[in-house]
Amino acid sequence: MRMSREEVEAIASKLNYRHRDGTVVAVVQDARNGLVLMVGFMNRDAVVLTLTTGYVHFWSLSRRRIWMKGETSGHRLRVQSVYVDCDLDAILVKVVPEGPVCHTGHLTCFYRRIVDGNVWDYELGLKRGLERD
Repeated sequence: MRMSREEVEAIASKLNYRHRDGTVVAVVQDARNGLVLMVGFMNRDAVVLTLTTGYVHFWSLSRRRIWMKGETSGHRLRVQSVYVDCDLDAILVKVVPEGPVCHTGHLTCFYRRIVDGNVWDYELGLKRGLERD
C-alpha cells in the first residue's frame, strides 16, 4: 500500500498527535493471520513515510529519531492496510513481515503469555521470568 504525498498529507494533518513527543500509538498486526506483532509510536513524519513508502516507520522515543523497522536487520514490515481509531490518536497497521519482528528473534514482541501466575514463552513452550530482553 502506497499513497500519494497529497493524500498522505491530508490524512496526517487530521491525526491527534497527543502522546509523548507528539506521536500516535501504532499497533502492528500481521495481515495474514491477525497476530499482534508490536506496538510503537509514530510522529507526523513517520506516518507520512509509512504511507508514502509502503514500509512501517516509527519515531524512537529513546533515540529521538525516525527509523524504519528492519533498517538494520532487513526484517521490514510491508504495509497492507491502515486503520485509524475513533479518537484519531492511534493507528492499526496491517503488514506482511519480512522476517521476525522482535529484536529477540521472536516472530512477535508479544511472545510471553501469563498463565496461572507463570510467564510462558509460547513460541518455545518454556516457563520464563518477566525480565526485559
